[in-house]
Amino acid sequence: MRKIREVLRLHLRCGLSSRQVARSCRIARSTVGEYLRRAGEAGLSWPLPEGLDDGQLERLLFPPAPAVPPERRPLPAWSEVHLELRKKGVTLFLLWQEYKECHPDGFRYSWFCHHYRAWARKADLVMRQSHRAGERLFVDYAGQTVPVTNPRTGEIREAEIFVAVMGASNYSYAEATWTQSLPDWIGSHVRAFEFLKAVPEIVTPDNLKSGVTHPHLYEPDTNLTYLKMAEHFCVAVIPARAGKPRDKAKAEAGVLVVERWILARLRHRIFFSLSELNRAIAELLEELNRRPFKKLPGCRREAFEQIDRPAMRPLPEEPYEYAEWGKVRVHIDYHVEIDGHYYSVPYQLHGQQLDFRATLRTVECFHKHQRVASHQRSFEKGRHKTCAAHMPKAHREHADWTPERLVRWASEAGPATAAVAETIMANRPHPQQGFRACLGIMRLGKSYGRDRLEAACRRALALEVCSYRHIALILKNELDRRPLLPKVPPGRRIEHDNVRGPRYYAATADTTAG
Repeated sequence: MRKIREVLRLHLRCGLSSRQVARSCRIARSTVGEYLRRAGEAGLSWPLPEGLDDGQLERLLFPPAPAVPPERRPLPAWSEVHLELRKKGVTLFLLWQEYKECHPDGFRYSWFCHHYRAWARKADLVMRQSHRAGERLFVDYAGQTVPVTNPRTGEIREAEIFVAVMGASNYSYAEATWTQSLPDWIGSHVRAFEFLKAVPEIVTPDNLKSGVTHPHLYEPDTNLTYLKMAEHFCVAVIPARAGKPRDKAKAEAGVLVVERWILARLRHRIFFSLSELNRAIAELLEELNRRPFKKLPGCRREAFEQIDRPAMRPLPEEPYEYAEWGKVRVHIDYHVEIDGHYYSVPYQLHGQQLDFRATLRTVECFHKHQRVASHQRSFEKGRHKTCAAHMPKAHREHADWTPERLVRWASEAGPATAAVAETIMANRPHPQQGFRACLGIMRLGKSYGRDRLEAACRRALALEVCSYRHIALILKNELDRRPLLPKVPPGRRIEHDNVRGPRYYAATADTTAG
C-alpha cells in the first residue's frame, strides 16, 4: 500500500519539506513530489474528507488505465523477440519501440521487460542462453565412441566424435576421426568451417591437450599450432575455464543432442571404414539441423541462415595448409631435431630456443619471429640435412673435402702420393673413412718435405703397406733414403742352396707312397 496519507499529513499539516517527508517515510523524493502533484490536481487539502479510506484515496490519485481492446494492445510474440535479441546491437528497448510503433496503445516498457523475462525463464534452458549472432562456435569431443571394423582382419577400432555448435542458432556439425590428436583436432576445425561456409568471431574449446597446452583459470597456454590455424581463419580462441562447465554449456548440450539423435540411431549398424561412418553421420546431421524447435519457430538451419550467417565472415581465399608448430633448442652441432630428423640452422644460434613450422613438404625455423632456416622435410629417422651456409668456416672447408680433391692435393707432392691416397680410400667401405689418414699423410710432407714423402709413398706402394702408420715409420727410420730391392719378374727361378726345387717335393711324395 502506498504511503499517500502519511505524505499528505506530514506536508500539509506538519509543514515538512519534500526532502524531510521522503526521509521520514523512507521513500524517494520524486515519489513524494508525484503524490503531492496528484493530490493538488485532485483538489485535496488537509484534513482529508471524512469516510475516504486509503484504498479510495489511492484510486482517486491513481485511477486505473482505461480498458483497451485486445486488438489494439496485442501480446508481443515472445519467441520472435527472443530470436531478435541474438542479433548484434538489438536490445529489449529497441524491440519495445518497434512494438509501440506498430501498436501505439500497446504495453509500456516496464511491462514489456517483465513479461519477456518471465517467458524466458519458462523456455528451454539451452534456448534461453544469450549469444550474439555469429559470435561463438563451441567445440568438443563426445564421450561416446563408435566402433569401426576392419573388413580384412576383423579388428575393431573406436572412432572419436567431434562436435561443433553455433551459440546463437544451435546449428550443429559432427564428424568421426580416429584420434583426438593435433592433426585430427585441426582438421576437424577446418572441415567445420567449410561446413558452415563462414567463420565465427570466437571458438571456445574444452581444455584438451591438442587445444590447450597448459590449462589455467586466468591465462591458459593455447597450443601454438592451434593459434596459427586461428590466425589463418581470423578467429579468436577463448578456451572454457577449467572446472567451469557452464562456459561450454552449448557444447555439452550439442554433444548430448548428437549422442541421442545420431549415435544412438547408429548403434546397431556395423561400419567398415571411417568414411562410411562419416557418410551416415552426415545424413542424420542434416535431419537434425532441419528438425523443428519445440518452443521456438523454425529449425537450426533456418535460425543459422537468418541469425548467424549474416553476421559471420566469409572463409579466407587461401586454403589452409596444415602446419605443425613447436619449439626446439639448437644442439651443439647447430642442428635441431624434428620428428627424429636433424636440420641445420645458423651456427651462431647454438643453444638458442627456436620456433619451427613443419608442413608435409617443408620445415622452417624462426628466431624472434624471423625465419632463419628452411629445408625440404624428410621423415628419415636419424639422418641430417645440412646447409653449407649454416656452418662455421672451418667446418665448411672440411665439408668441402671430396675424394677427387684429396687426390688432386696429394698429386702436388707426386704421383706416388696421389696413388697412396687413392689406394687408402679405395680400401675403405666409404671413401670418407680414409679422409683423415690422407690428411695425415699430406701433413707429413710439411715435416719431412715433399720429396721424402714422395719417396716414402713409392716404397709403401712397392711393399703394399699403404697406411699412415707405415709411411710415418718409413720417414722416421729414413727408409725412404735406401734403395728399393728389385722385384723378381714373374716366372723367373731363383737359384740358391736354401731353395728347394720341385724335384725335392716329388721325391718326398714317392717316399711317402712307398
